[in-house]
Amino acid sequence: MASGSDVIERPATVPDTPDRMPARRWLVPALLVVGWALGVAWRMWLSRHIVLPIAHTDEDSYLNTARALAGGPGGFSSENELLRRVGYPMLISPAFLGERDFADSYRLVQLINAMVNSALLPLAYLLGRRLFTLRRSTALLGAVVAATLPATVFYAGVAMIDAVLAPLVVAWLLAVHRWISRPGPLAAVTVGLLVGGFHLLHSRGLVIVAVHAGLVLLLFVRRRITPAGVLAALLPVLALALVNEAAIRHLGDTVYLLGNNPGGGTFAAVASAHGVVRASAAVTTQLWYLVVITFGLAGVAWAAAVRELWRPQRGDAVRWTMGVALVVTVGVAAGASVILAGVTGKPLDAIYGRYVQMLAPFWLLIGVGVLCAAERRVVLRRLAVAAALLVAGGAVIAARLAYVAGQGHSLRYGGFSAPDLMVLTGGWRELRPVVGTLVGLAGCLLLLAAGWAPRLRLPILGVLVAVNLVTMQVIEHRIVRPFVASATPTPQVADLGVRPGERVWASTGVPYILRFNLSHQVTWADVRWFGEGRPPAAAQVVFVRWAPGQPDDWDGAAYGFVRLGGNPEQRWAAWRRS
Repeated sequence: MASGSDVIERPATVPDTPDRMPARRWLVPALLVVGWALGVAWRMWLSRHIVLPIAHTDEDSYLNTARALAGGPGGFSSENELLRRVGYPMLISPAFLGERDFADSYRLVQLINAMVNSALLPLAYLLGRRLFTLRRSTALLGAVVAATLPATVFYAGVAMIDAVLAPLVVAWLLAVHRWISRPGPLAAVTVGLLVGGFHLLHSRGLVIVAVHAGLVLLLFVRRRITPAGVLAALLPVLALALVNEAAIRHLGDTVYLLGNNPGGGTFAAVASAHGVVRASAAVTTQLWYLVVITFGLAGVAWAAAVRELWRPQRGDAVRWTMGVALVVTVGVAAGASVILAGVTGKPLDAIYGRYVQMLAPFWLLIGVGVLCAAERRVVLRRLAVAAALLVAGGAVIAARLAYVAGQGHSLRYGGFSAPDLMVLTGGWRELRPVVGTLVGLAGCLLLLAAGWAPRLRLPILGVLVAVNLVTMQVIEHRIVRPFVASATPTPQVADLGVRPGERVWASTGVPYILRFNLSHQVTWADVRWFGEGRPPAAAQVVFVRWAPGQPDDWDGAAYGFVRLGGNPEQRWAAWRRS
């Protein structure tokens, strides 16, 4: 007979008994609906100070494309022809229907983001129930932890594709689990549509498309699906890829691209031993980051997933789902590291976690499931793996930072890539791998207590929710508000008397963030750029540099313009041709 310490904690994982009262049947659905609505309200409250884009130039690209899809003027996009996607602009394009100020359209974009982003709560609950048959209370609180992760919530306040990817990841892997457990045409089409959605939304969807194709091939070779099932799984992906191309052709030249296609620099980035080591270090950093921000749960989940692949205990559906998720995690981290190294032509960022953040809620939920379903000694082994990943990853990152510093360089944070890590480690200006490792190890100690004493599970999950809420509050105060203050031009364009219908151009002498946000306020036409000298003959109003007493101060009187106003402290002014 097993000792008391090895007994499986059945009360946390056995399905709930039949409800005695029919009204109880609606309790959890009602809680999920209320939780979703509260999630939307919370996200909108967090973004209350963001009235203009703060994440340039990604937001500008999506917003200009969305406006063009809604029938309005276009503008520039920082995308390139090869990796261009229009799925997210299609989603937010209704915000630009009709005639309204840009601030109102932007607020509608935030509302769309919040509604989709908050859908992570019910999806996370379903994942906990289906893959681990968690009790309703545990699955619900685990879903709240996942739905409040700053890595996911942060992007709901800005016009970036990352706002919708985390719910899509959980929905897709839920669909994969369903498809493996109950193969059928409807399940195959559902998986195919979700994979096609990834392709339509972002270039990192190429990794998911490749993994999906491999999964379909393996299932077919093993005779788990028929040729009809292959077509049902692949045709939706092809259809949505064609939708992307059709939308691009529909846009024509209303949106002009400023990005360059990945080329030889991408291959050169990993064509040497040094390049391979550098990219591998970047991948390690991203994976370490996932373990830290999930308080060790991602490491627990990966250990369980590898074990499940080697010796399955939960059936084929769980095994295949975890295997797919593992391959996608490594593939996205590696692909992002290689592409970014080739595109920038500079040393890699100290961390650019944005591409793997969409996977954090899924692995957190798997970690919660393992924590509540495994024996105590198994939990201890899984946590030991998570701790080893934290220590090894932190050591690699520290060595990398020291090596680069020894070469006379420094690695910076990628833009908006890890705001939660900044807060958790206090590393506002530099990556602090030792502190991050200690934060993750502290999370592992909490998880050990939860695995050892079942009655502590819900309180500890509640503590993780509280940490998420506090982290988001600090992000909003220490990161978002300063960005808003630096990115918001004052006064507004309308207050200067710029009238709808006037042809407006912007000088490249205006600080680029302010130039973008001045241009967004011109909703009737896209604002083109010119150099710091004579404006184009077609320009009726121009935004130019205003730097009194400086050589680059723009004098519009020499070109027949009259200054309308502006802000010399922000180095910009609006002039109208007299």
